[in-house]
Amino acid sequence: MLIKFKTYLQLMIYSGRLMAGKRFWIVIFLPLIWPVLKALFVGIGWSEAKFNPADAHMLISLPLSVVAMGLGLRIIAGEIDSRTLEIAYTVPGGCHRVWLAKIATCLCLLFASEVLLALFTMIFLVSVSIGTFYGALQAAMFYLVMGMGLSAFFRSEITGAMATIVFFALGFMASSVRISPFFNPLALSPSEKAQAVTYAIQNRIFFIILIVVITLLTFLRVERREKMLRD
Repeated sequence: MLIKFKTYLQLMIYSGRLMAGKRFWIVIFLPLIWPVLKALFVGIGWSEAKFNPADAHMLISLPLSVVAMGLGLRIIAGEIDSRTLEIAYTVPGGCHRVWLAKIATCLCLLFASEVLLALFTMIFLVSVSIGTFYGALQAAMFYLVMGMGLSAFFRSEITGAMATIVFFALGFMASSVRISPFFNPLALSPSEKAQAVTYAIQNRIFFIILIVVITLLTFLRVERREKMLRD
């Protein structure tokens, strides 16, 4: 059991290095820049000092999703751009094991980062509910797999990034709509408060299904070796 754990840990460390370099653990601290700036602006009087629980959602989900998007673009397209994709096809059991290991690594990095974000937000800005914590993590996971899928589809990190940014902007602008990854039930109008739980459940289930579907479609796409390896 211990040997298996060490093997998986080494695999995740190697996956992290492939996506973000030797000091990949720095990724955990990058999302903190946003709430730190918010706290700094409050301290120097450039922003309102009062935050409500509804504000915690964007304080956490926005920077976390940006980092998740960047990691997602590197999962498959990073191998394409570095000309190492063919090596992934030699992995026993299928190349999907490589992508699953990278996704697991990204999830661990994002979770650790969100814990730090939540702690900082609670200490210096506003309280964070469990629902907000999960909603932010789900939004980050959606943009992780969206970045992975679009960059694999276009076989390019740059083109995939441009397409993912469009979805990111649309999701941000429509954050009050139930089909948005940034949907925040705490920000609903008083007339909709009674339906907040129902809307939240619908949103969470919808995006769980969407994340799974995008992941499966991406894996099916990447399994087409001849198409992915063409110049």
